[in-house]
Amino acid sequence: MAEAKGTVHFNRFIDVSEEPGKLLQPIEGYQSLELVSLEEAIEPIVKFCPDVRRRAYIAKGNCDPPKDGLTQDESASIFLYTMEWAPRDQCLYVVLNSILRSKNRNRLITPWLLFMKLLLTALFNLRSCGMTVWRGVRLDLRKEYVVGKTYTWWGFSSCTESLHVLESESFLGQEEKRTMFSIECFNGKKIRPHSSLEEEDEILLLPGSQFIVKSHLQPSKKDPDLIIIHLQQVVPPFVLLEEPSISKKDNLPDLDKQTKVKLTITSTEPKPQHLKSDSKLSTKPIPTPVDEEKKYQIKS
Repeated sequence: MAEAKGTVHFNRFIDVSEEPGKLLQPIEGYQSLELVSLEEAIEPIVKFCPDVRRRAYIAKGNCDPPKDGLTQDESASIFLYTMEWAPRDQCLYVVLNSILRSKNRNRLITPWLLFMKLLLTALFNLRSCGMTVWRGVRLDLRKEYVVGKTYTWWGFSSCTESLHVLESESFLGQEEKRTMFSIECFNGKKIRPHSSLEEEDEILLLPGSQFIVKSHLQPSKKDPDLIIIHLQQVVPPFVLLEEPSISKKDNLPDLDKQTKVKLTITSTEPKPQHLKSDSKLSTKPIPTPVDEEKKYQIKS
């Protein structure tokens, strides 16, 4: 039973091949909506995820008291995102990421806006961390990721700090063709205290994250099927993910030395008549991005 659960969890870490590989419209429309309870936020998506009410009940019950200065609803929105249930195509994170990666996103995303507002408010209110994280896929993606080019990931990107996770048989394993991404990020969100699988150190990268390909590496001649692609997160010239208007900007990384981006744009979306939830904000200091010299190490 535990093994099956692990396999399900790792699906989020190996879905990078589902990214469209092209620029899409910015992700927006939720930023100035009222912040509502988890129960209210999921009502419009019940038709896509029929079991979501029961899962939300479980999520909220596991987030009392909430951590990191989040409200119970904010913490539970992250917990609910990390849950998986059958059938998989009715699971919240599967459907949501599929929409975020769709060229028809603007037509499909409207029922998801209230939940997006709650989830992104929670994530923006967590401290942004600069670190090296990993994710992968059981494919050779060197041709799809050209050195020197920039790529955008439109879904929420689940990553890990641990190579042991990647090497497990329920993830990439140690045989056949596979690609590991070593990612230098500056706004990773440590969601472990709010995850349905707290034992895993999951780092979540926000939708619309952009990366430049620094290099390809074949770390061991004994394992020619393993490829490592080194990515470095960059700031896009225009904002691709709107910041929820209620979140706290000082939880974002210091971008003084990078391209300045306007993070708040007033939405023209009508506000639903819901009660506004309280949002406790984190005041933790922001770490600096990882040093270029801190490279990954792979055993031959």
